[in-house]
Amino acid sequence: MSNRYFIDREDAACRLAAALVRFKGRHPLVLAIPRGGVPIGRIVADALDGELDVVLVRKLGAPGNPELAIGAIDEDGNVHLGAHAEQAGADAAYVRDEAARQLALIRDRRASYGAGRTSPDPAGRDVIMVDDGLATGATMGAALQAVRARHPARLVCAVPVAAPDSLRRVAPFADEVVCLAAPADFNAVGQFYERFAPVGDEEVVSLLAEAGTAAASDSPVSRMVAVPGDGVVLEGELCVPANARGLVLFAHGSGSSRHSPRNRFVAGELNRVRLATLLIDLLTPVEDRERSSRFDIVLLARRLGVVIDWLGRDPVVSRLPVGLFGASTGAAAALIAAVARAQRIAAVVARGGRPDLVDRATLARLQAPVLLIVGGADHEVLELNRGAWANMPESAELIVVPGATHLFEEPNALELVAQLAADWFVSWLPPGRGAAGVTPPSLTSPAHVSARADRAMLKRPPRAKRGY
Repeated sequence: MSNRYFIDREDAACRLAAALVRFKGRHPLVLAIPRGGVPIGRIVADALDGELDVVLVRKLGAPGNPELAIGAIDEDGNVHLGAHAEQAGADAAYVRDEAARQLALIRDRRASYGAGRTSPDPAGRDVIMVDDGLATGATMGAALQAVRARHPARLVCAVPVAAPDSLRRVAPFADEVVCLAAPADFNAVGQFYERFAPVGDEEVVSLLAEAGTAAASDSPVSRMVAVPGDGVVLEGELCVPANARGLVLFAHGSGSSRHSPRNRFVAGELNRVRLATLLIDLLTPVEDRERSSRFDIVLLARRLGVVIDWLGRDPVVSRLPVGLFGASTGAAAALIAAVARAQRIAAVVARGGRPDLVDRATLARLQAPVLLIVGGADHEVLELNRGAWANMPESAELIVVPGATHLFEEPNALELVAQLAADWFVSWLPPGRGAAGVTPPSLTSPAHVSARADRAMLKRPPRAKRGY
């Protein structure tokens, strides 16, 4: 095809999806830059079993030459100017007026594209930003910066073709850049397509409507909640999938919050298996600034109890069985709360937890089945978990993720944590199954082979004599 690398956008999108196949099964959020990026995004999202939405950013044209980008503005009104803006004759007054004009167009487009749709939250998710190509990269750079501010777990820039200089400009704003071709003789995106027809707003609306219809039955409904009690008001985010089978309440570790990308990633995976999730801050902003509060396990457990009681009164989720997911010090609070609210809590999962901060008498009284997940390279915490595990009932399990450190930042480590947690909760939380007296679940999916192997080699230490 000479220097025409792609037949059309469909051809480019299929080849781009093949380069991104490792994200299949991780339910990525694909954000397309309208208009030309939307046909690309639709095919990529479908190929990866992902979710499609648009990210609305407009380039700022130079005075007298609107096709020359001097910068861009995002949907929140943030202006990103290029270094050449002043040389192109754009003074402060011009930038202000041009930004206002483009922001008005953005809002008109959001109203048109997003009628009746709720934009998905990128926090804690794999986000893939796509367009049909990069010329200056100004729009893509602004879009990446806007989404980065919303705390995605991983942010990928993916395009079929780009000018080499543009790739270098956008690279600092993404965790990864995927580009199929970066020719040195780049003049315009369209020169590398055999067919490069304009994309109209009607086509964009149609593609988004189709994607929304396909995902509507599976998309969780989110709402912010404020839970009063213990003299404070606790803020959180409740996500409820259609036909939810249970609910998992997250207890964050010291220094973390409901915005934790790790916990948000796990929550997203739980939503996919029809488990509702509540990510909530157990400390107020003032309390969180005090290190002593972060390690006040009794306080954190008491606050968890307040939230558990509130869930029992909420008309949407009150009938759902409840599980607890605790990280670090939050795991200790979750174990104490599971004992204090034994009739309400059906299962507990701890990720890199500190069960050693719970006294042996409380551990022995656990009725909810407990899964302890610890990184194999997190040596000190692993030994602390082994010691606490020895004092738990027989329904408790300890699984070691080989090579993982405390934050599970290694490749595929957090994904394995999410899969193990999902299996555990799905097994223990179906309606009608209580917290005790049921055969423990078996984690049999292929992704769990390495973890199961490590679990099989673990030997429960001899039980301490109880005599309390």
